[in-house]
Amino acid sequence: MPRLPALFIGHGSPMYALHPNQYTDAWSKLANAYDLRPSAILMISAHWVTRGTWLTAMQHPQTIHDFAHFPPELSAIQYPAPGSPPLALRIKNRIQAQTTHCVLEESEWGLDHGSWSVLKYLFPKAHIPVVQMSLDGSLTEQEHVQIALQLQSLREEGELIIGSGNVVHNLSQIQWSANPPAAQWAIQFNNFFKSLLPFKQTLDLQTNHLKNLLTWRQTNPDLITAGKLAIPSPEHYLPALYILGVKYPNESCQVITDGIEMASISMLSFGLGLNVR
Repeated sequence: MPRLPALFIGHGSPMYALHPNQYTDAWSKLANAYDLRPSAILMISAHWVTRGTWLTAMQHPQTIHDFAHFPPELSAIQYPAPGSPPLALRIKNRIQAQTTHCVLEESEWGLDHGSWSVLKYLFPKAHIPVVQMSLDGSLTEQEHVQIALQLQSLREEGELIIGSGNVVHNLSQIQWSANPPAAQWAIQFNNFFKSLLPFKQTLDLQTNHLKNLLTWRQTNPDLITAGKLAIPSPEHYLPALYILGVKYPNESCQVITDGIEMASISMLSFGLGLNVR
């Protein structure tokens, strides 16, 4: 079985689910352009933070509308993909030693908008089983990467791993005017992150890249102010680390989309192991 790629999608506003744009157009083209035909999907969404690591383990995950003050048309969207309890159990068995506790969630959660707002463009038929994994809010960035390393081999077994978040995400700094200029701190941090992406197929880039991303607070003092504004809380940043954590040594990275929207939201998306069919 060929190894599946891994994707990080900068998902941006929930309204993108109603109003296609340059970013969603790029997502829509991914499955056909790179012949993405997974047997199942593991989604790591910024919008499910828990104590311990939770995995959706129901046959039919519900579509979660985890937002307020948006048009009713957005809350009417459904993404009725099946679940995969067997995949959820396999993942639990691989990662439970790396998290405070691991829980199979069978009734209360489902697919939140960090998942379905992306998947509706990638796989509009909603025919591929999806398991969503939460972010353990008690763990450090390094500990999240250790979980990611346990997930790497899923890619050899037919599963597509997708992280959904934003490398820069500061809601308090959003500008609602039409086409506002990007904040300089947002550009600075987005460019820093992008500069470390492993574009070349070099054996040692994975370790160096992750090390630099995990230690930038200590090694890049000029970035501290921008970083605090770019990552006021970690949940939107962590899914990007998960995708870099499942990178194989011989893989390079490809930028899918890039840009700063509403002054303070990065739309950087990237993929590992993307091969044009």
